[in-house]
Amino acid sequence: MSSMTSLLLFRTLPLLRNGFLNHRHQVSIADRRRLCCSLADKPQFIEDDSPAVAAMNSTPRIDESWRYEDPDYRKWKNIEAEIVGDIEPIFLLAKDILHSDRYLDGERLDFEDEKIIVEKLLAYHPYSKDKIGCGIDFIMVDRHPQFRHSRCLFVVRRDGGWIDFSYQKCLRAYVRDRYPSHAERFIREHFKRAST
Repeated sequence: MSSMTSLLLFRTLPLLRNGFLNHRHQVSIADRRRLCCSLADKPQFIEDDSPAVAAMNSTPRIDESWRYEDPDYRKWKNIEAEIVGDIEPIFLLAKDILHSDRYLDGERLDFEDEKIIVEKLLAYHPYSKDKIGCGIDFIMVDRHPQFRHSRCLFVVRRDGGWIDFSYQKCLRAYVRDRYPSHAERFIREHFKRAST
């Protein structure tokens, strides 16, 4: 009994602190549970070094738990979860390649990473034929020529030329290809930064 009381107190403490509970306004247990569940972050597919990250982190969260009563919203959340489950592995791999110490600047990707990047990202870039040109020699990681603080993926062509490509643009095109009726909403809600 005391553990239940402490759990209830633990869940209502943020509500008390934020003024949601007072002597005139009582919140049901279901409302408390919905509020606690709605505080969880949904994945955001944005660049770590983007100024948008700082702005997004400072934006206060809005409680949208009431929407879960709407069947259309629940349907959207199921589709959204499906899309996230589909693209999250390749998104996380691209982030790991670019932002970990696995690869130095100018280093070629290993065979497995290169194969996944070509098949699951570059193939969906809207200008993949232009990016590939005369053919791919290999994929590498290096500093962006204009934005030296950013690392990006490059196609190194068989003729020795090389060109950068945006993994986010590839993911957007993939979502548009695989989920055409839900793509724009997903992109609007999850991709916060335009990329080239």
